[in-house]
Amino acid sequence: MDESKTILVTGGTGLVGEAIKQLVTSQKRTNEKWVFVSSKDANLCDLDQTRELFKKHKPTHVIHLAAKVGGLFDNMSNNLDFLKDNLHINDNVLQASYENGVKKVVSCLSTCIFPDKTSYPIDETMVHNGPPHNSNFGYSHAKRMVDVMNKAYHEKYGCQFTSVIPCNVFGPHDNYNLKSGHVIPALIRKFFDVIQTGGTQFTVYGSGKPLRQFIYSKDLAKLFVWVLFEYNEIEPIILAVDESDEVTIKQVAEEILKAYNYKGELIFDTSKADGQYKKTASNSKLRKYLPDFEFTSFDSAVKDSVEWYQKNHATARN
Repeated sequence: MDESKTILVTGGTGLVGEAIKQLVTSQKRTNEKWVFVSSKDANLCDLDQTRELFKKHKPTHVIHLAAKVGGLFDNMSNNLDFLKDNLHINDNVLQASYENGVKKVVSCLSTCIFPDKTSYPIDETMVHNGPPHNSNFGYSHAKRMVDVMNKAYHEKYGCQFTSVIPCNVFGPHDNYNLKSGHVIPALIRKFFDVIQTGGTQFTVYGSGKPLRQFIYSKDLAKLFVWVLFEYNEIEPIILAVDESDEVTIKQVAEEILKAYNYKGELIFDTSKADGQYKKTASNSKLRKYLPDFEFTSFDSAVKDSVEWYQKNHATARN
């Protein structure tokens, strides 16, 4: 008989947490208790509150999603805050996990941690090869330190702490705040607002030329659960769609327009910053483990995401 597990998911009411909750609920998994917590349950920047949270739930496993996150312009304006808050959150979660004998922790990083000046595609061996892009260096350095701490905890205590590096994530339950949201939810929200007011033009900041890989949150949820129970390396693993699925921001905007059936004019404001031009990530390590994993097509995932927001915009994180 399998030993019972209690899986604590920090940041459990966010984009990825909600996708994981939907997945494990639909699967009716046995001998597993899943606990999804948010900032309302504890301030993870505070070590005492973090310890109390772990004492209350007694997790055997942790998926660590909680972070201070934001979009390009929010990061550019607040690098110090992103650095300090994320350093505190990650340090406290891993310390509490160690103190409570948690068997495994999977933390969530981001492809923005990779060096700005690098060769492509980037892979797991290149995380610390140079400084990240200056636009979000605070967040990026804080996330890099999770990888360093994972290795240090394993070296000193034998802890099974690892991390995943997803490409850009989107889907239902995203953050649609125009200041702090990432590109797809921000555009979904902006398009919605324009359509509601009968606008005939829509403006996207930047040139539309930067390239990105996007992973649907429901696909990422499946991969997170696989990593938690099947992936046994301390070294991080990139969770990304194939390189051939990379799209431009212009293509993203056009796909969202299509999902809304919007016939207005699309304009790009080139006076606004583009951010990093590309950060193409290799998923070859993932493909060695899961060669047949099928990702949801981008157009279908965008359509689902737009439809979810149309139905839930009044209660979504706006």
